[in-house]
Amino acid sequence: QITTLINHKDRPKRSDKTLQAIQRVGQAVNLAVGRFVTVGEAIANENRELKEEMSVACIEARRAGETIAQLTDVASLDHPESDSHITIFTDKTGVVKAARLLLSSVTKVLVLADRIVIKQIITSRNKVLATMDQLEKVSSFQEFVQIFSQFGNEMVEFAHLTGDRQNDLKDEKKKARMAASRAVLEKCTMMLLTASKTCLRHPDCESARINKDGVFHRMRLALEQVIEIVTDSRPNGENEMAPISIYSGIKEFKNKVEGLRENLYFLSKENLSTMLEVILEHTEDFTDSAYTSHEHREHILELSKQAKMELEQLVSVWMQAQNQKTKDLMEDLEVAILKTCQCMNDLKREVHSAATSLAADLLKYHTDHMVLKALKITGVEGNLEAVAEYTCKLSEQKEQLVEMCRLLRHVSGTEPLEITCIHAEDTFHVTGPQIISAAETLALHPSSKIAKENLEVFCEAWESQLSDMSLLLREINDVFEGRRGEKRVYLSLPRPGKHNANLKALKPVKLDTEEQAKIAKLGLELHLLTSDVDSETEKWEDQENEIVQHGQGMSSMAYSMYLFTRGEGLLKTTQDLFHQAEIFATEGTKLASALHALSDQVHDDKPLLLLEAEKLISMCKQLQITAKASAQGKSATFTKVDACILKTRNVMTLLCQLLPLCCKLLRKTKAGNGCLKPAPPWKEDKIRTATNARTPERRVDTFGIKSLENHVTNMTFLESK
Repeated sequence: QITTLINHKDRPKRSDKTLQAIQRVGQAVNLAVGRFVTVGEAIANENRELKEEMSVACIEARRAGETIAQLTDVASLDHPESDSHITIFTDKTGVVKAARLLLSSVTKVLVLADRIVIKQIITSRNKVLATMDQLEKVSSFQEFVQIFSQFGNEMVEFAHLTGDRQNDLKDEKKKARMAASRAVLEKCTMMLLTASKTCLRHPDCESARINKDGVFHRMRLALEQVIEIVTDSRPNGENEMAPISIYSGIKEFKNKVEGLRENLYFLSKENLSTMLEVILEHTEDFTDSAYTSHEHREHILELSKQAKMELEQLVSVWMQAQNQKTKDLMEDLEVAILKTCQCMNDLKREVHSAATSLAADLLKYHTDHMVLKALKITGVEGNLEAVAEYTCKLSEQKEQLVEMCRLLRHVSGTEPLEITCIHAEDTFHVTGPQIISAAETLALHPSSKIAKENLEVFCEAWESQLSDMSLLLREINDVFEGRRGEKRVYLSLPRPGKHNANLKALKPVKLDTEEQAKIAKLGLELHLLTSDVDSETEKWEDQENEIVQHGQGMSSMAYSMYLFTRGEGLLKTTQDLFHQAEIFATEGTKLASALHALSDQVHDDKPLLLLEAEKLISMCKQLQITAKASAQGKSATFTKVDACILKTRNVMTLLCQLLPLCCKLLRKTKAGNGCLKPAPPWKEDKIRTATNARTPERRVDTFGIKSLENHVTNMTFLESK
């Protein structure tokens, strides 16, 4: 809008339409600045240390916005009495100055707000670390219950803050690293509970202590990595070492080779030779691996030898072409470039085949989890010899899976997927020994229910990571073949004339500052709930499940309503919002029907499921009644907007509880289409890169906030145990 004002053409004749358009733009800028500054001032009031700086920046922004509005007040220019009025036509430099001041002050507000967000995350992390120190030292179960409840609440707060930050990150590598760290924190929070309980129950057990220490150590590392990402710093000023893969090496090498077509002198032959040497060194990870097939090993060695020969030929022709640019030599150079690049493509295809075929075989072989089942059985029997035998087998399995992740990293194709492979490798490397220590504890105390529960938790983490690897493998293959995952598009939007004959006549009702602040708060709550619902739906392996589809649709519509509270998105008028609320309520009713169908398949908790379904129907009916009710006047319309968003929020809160319940019931009965699996960080990237994302602004990455909150709520039952 500012660019439009500054770039407008000074014409002698100005039509009324032009004058009105300029005035509308100026007023729109001023209104937008007003909304922006209102938020900035609210932030300033909550953060005393930056209040003065923030207030000054907000005042400057507001003044600049008002100046732009005054200079664009040109609607009355044709009247003689307004000849002395200074406008954009008589003082264009004034608009330029005001625009510069506005952009400068707005940038300052954003920078200050960002500092506050970073400080909030650091403060939240420090609270978590302090409570972890207390948890590590407790000696009584009652004290542990109290402190863990506090710890759970602090982790929920940290989850919300880091989830929002992850959404805001622009760097894909940082986003992937943040997702990996938050996934560790989510899983380790549950592990910390059972490992600590086991240690309290068996204080003299060395394996129980080792098990607990491992969880605490891993959580501290994950917390530290989150802060490194947020503050963009490394301890002791170290530089981050980017993971080097064969794919990235080949891509860079080919770019240099193909660059010779444009410039024969932009790099030396030594540079090109060094790049190839690095790539071929990395192929040794495949040729030296005990798990690479003989056929793949031979092909990789042959292609490596061929690549050296092709580069020698290329360098020879290249050097000649530098001395004498003849047509024949340039044609020979083109042939050498093509042959070198083709050889590198063949090498890339071969290592991809070697890594993915190994991964597919290993995942298929370990899908029955026989070793984990055997450890559980022999642990309950107290058979120490058998446990020792199966821990050796688990160690072998761990080495295989770690090697698989290392090879997949080379062929992952994107930096976020590389980071996900590194995270998976670390997970197997750490979780394997933790399962072993948990199994040893159970074997030493075979009648201990808490030791059995602890082993179950670590085994579930292992199974979860294996499941994630299957999905990761699919994504790596998609990238290699040029495919990208697509997210279902679901946004029911009102269209003028289709749903309401009078819709064109309706105008958006302007909200005053206080009303904007109130709606903004409700909108943020709705935003967090959509993140939680998305987190739950993304855990379902069968994305075609009817319950998942309805849940995703409702989340998408709730997100569009959240955007409305920010003055963004496709819902432009209050009538758009009311219609969206009606469609949302209809979708909720359809979900209730799906829940009734599910209740016919299950036995456990059937009354609870039916009760929740009826509650959902009742809430959706109330929302529909509110959305359809007539509202005359500004105050009544705002009340209706507030009520619609509030009731949508209540439905989304219920939905957050329903999704995990449904999956739990499906698990128990082994029926239905859905199976709950913890959401892998790489899948967040899949949503992010989807070609058909719900909206350009929509980026969702959360960790299991709701499951954590439920776990904290249920802590009261621990005391009785």
